[in-house]
Amino acid sequence: MQISEMKQSTKIILDEIAKKFPGQTDFRRAIIEDVAKSFGYTQKDYYPLLTPANRVKIGTYSLAGLLPEIASVAEPIPATAVQMASSVTSVGNEERTFAKVDPTFVAWGPYTDIMKIIKSEMFYPTYISGLSGNGKTFMVEQACAKAGREFIRVQINPETDEDDLLGGFRLINGETVFCKGPVLKAMENGAILLLDEIDRATNKIMCLQGVLEGKPVLVKKTGETVEPAKGFNVIATANTKGKGSEDGRFTAASIIDEAFLERFTISVDQKFPSATIEKKILKKHMDKFDIQDDEFVDRLVTWGDIIRKTFFDDGVDEVISTRRLCHIVQTFSIFTDRMKAIDLCISRFDEDTKEAFLDLYTKVDSGVIVDGEDTSQQQEMEEINIYEEED
Repeated sequence: MQISEMKQSTKIILDEIAKKFPGQTDFRRAIIEDVAKSFGYTQKDYYPLLTPANRVKIGTYSLAGLLPEIASVAEPIPATAVQMASSVTSVGNEERTFAKVDPTFVAWGPYTDIMKIIKSEMFYPTYISGLSGNGKTFMVEQACAKAGREFIRVQINPETDEDDLLGGFRLINGETVFCKGPVLKAMENGAILLLDEIDRATNKIMCLQGVLEGKPVLVKKTGETVEPAKGFNVIATANTKGKGSEDGRFTAASIIDEAFLERFTISVDQKFPSATIEKKILKKHMDKFDIQDDEFVDRLVTWGDIIRKTFFDDGVDEVISTRRLCHIVQTFSIFTDRMKAIDLCISRFDEDTKEAFLDLYTKVDSGVIVDGEDTSQQQEMEEINIYEEED
């Protein structure tokens, strides 16, 4: 294919390659792909460069006659780079990541067990499931913060693959550089690796099966073997148990391979906190935003509890999470209006659900409903009894 026949995106890829590698004509496929991805381009944009006519050997292509003559701007190689071969460099990890203790955190649920696992420094893969917004990720983060353990969080999505997890090639000063991904960094540092929302993954994460067995990992792209350091562990969080979303609530939830799930030593199911715990959480958030309204806290917890019970009885399609209640407290600190704070924080629900939830809170706030009981009906029954006694 002639340059004049190429798409503009393909020409941009060639321009960038010429800037990065002045004077070079033969390139590994990985280099071409990485340049394309750096612009957000896909296979259709760089495939015109990977023709049989351009291939000089397996995985290597000649772009001679296609590259423009552009001077390169040198980029310094990071101090963390370690030479692996004449043209391949592996970037190590010197930065350590530690979560900070959050004053709003309240220990509850499986926190004590998770803390024991983390403090043990034993390799003990743990799977935590539970509805969205009930504190799974926050619990693991805070357990690591209080235990002084390094904490590396990876947000899993359907596109997460081996490059995202173990690492991939990057271009630095005209050299192919392998940058280690978060999994390898966690292994080397003996850190706690959190795979957040792992049930959104596809079979692309099967590359982690060996990792979940606590075994060394052979990095195929460099030939390097990474050993897990003492203290390394994997904790995964999910909205489902890896069997898909039975009620269709979590549309992105996938069915995880049974062999993969089997490698987790234990599974823990996180529920919503009790009313007592939830009040403590909301009061800590009140303190954080320098406001005090214990009555509002009590009413919010009662309101949320009624909705959850109705949700679990299949009476409504939406639920109020602890995180949603914390958002309401934060919004209240800005607008100082209870109903407005609730209205703004549940606006994503459909109109009928939103109006029903607002109407319910109005009853809770006015005292018509206390601790889930409709006091108007109770009062009516008391009045009937009085009238019957008088008769």
